[in-house]
Amino acid sequence: MTPDEIAARLDAFEVRRIDLPGARRAAVAVTVTSVDERCGIWVLKRPDDMRSHPGQYALPGGSIDPGEDEIDAALRELEEEVGVHVGRDAVLGRLDDYATRSGFVMSPIVCWAGPDRQVAPNPAEVAHLYFATLDEIAVAPRFITIPESPRPVIQLPMLGALIHAPTAAIIHQFAEVIAGRPTRVADLEQPVFAWR
Repeated sequence: MTPDEIAARLDAFEVRRIDLPGARRAAVAVTVTSVDERCGIWVLKRPDDMRSHPGQYALPGGSIDPGEDEIDAALRELEEEVGVHVGRDAVLGRLDDYATRSGFVMSPIVCWAGPDRQVAPNPAEVAHLYFATLDEIAVAPRFITIPESPRPVIQLPMLGALIHAPTAAIIHQFAEVIAGRPTRVADLEQPVFAWR
């Protein structure tokens, strides 16, 4: 799938925003790249000694700083965490906002990093950077129940692990949207360990 084809699928998708009073705003970069002509995205694993969300799988992202919009924040975080700079012209589209249990509303921004990019992950924020092909992210999700919530917890079995929401929800929606299926994920739950 080409960046233009991905952009067209995203353009046809009606994005839903979440306005949650009191929530902090954050943005993540769903970064499309290619390695040896195989298209995919970067997924990172946080260091075990991080203060927030240690050892969890994530997309490059973080809080939106004063004076930034979602795009600015996502692209800044991509550069800070992965060492890859792209401009606003690299943005292919966006996905639905996702409200986290830790008090954030995340806005996923999809961007194109170009082929075979050199990366320089920041070891303070990235224990391991994975390249997951579009086929790998199109994996069938698993849904489990927990006593703490009536909502289903999503798990994506990929990268030799189980990836949970919010990352799993965003990756799942991206895979579905570029496959032509406008799937919603706002009602998918995070595991209790990610609520902090």
